[in-house]
Amino acid sequence: MAIRPFKRNIMKFLREKRLEAYTLKRPQEVLLVTVETAGEQDQIMIFKGFSSSLMRPTNFDPEVPILTEEAIIIQIDRLASPYHPHEPKYLQQGMTWEEMEIMLD
Repeated sequence: MAIRPFKRNIMKFLREKRLEAYTLKRPQEVLLVTVETAGEQDQIMIFKGFSSSLMRPTNFDPEVPILTEEAIIIQIDRLASPYHPHEPKYLQQGMTWEEMEIMLD
């Protein structure tokens, strides 16, 4: 019984790595992930295997996850690269983690 919560936590940690791997395979796409952590919203941009917060300082160590296990994914947007914040080209908007997870397999 104790294995299930442990596995769930590992899967949450792997969310960021899985999204980064997705963008490595699709360099023509940028992911914009809106999350909530401890009642505060953040936006995380993932491109070519790297994650960066658009609203908070990002740690220089790529091994420190930006998408924490406590974070609740509100939505994921797929955008065309290169990303232009004033003229984004959306491929798909408002995806849930479950919808995106299907695309990761």
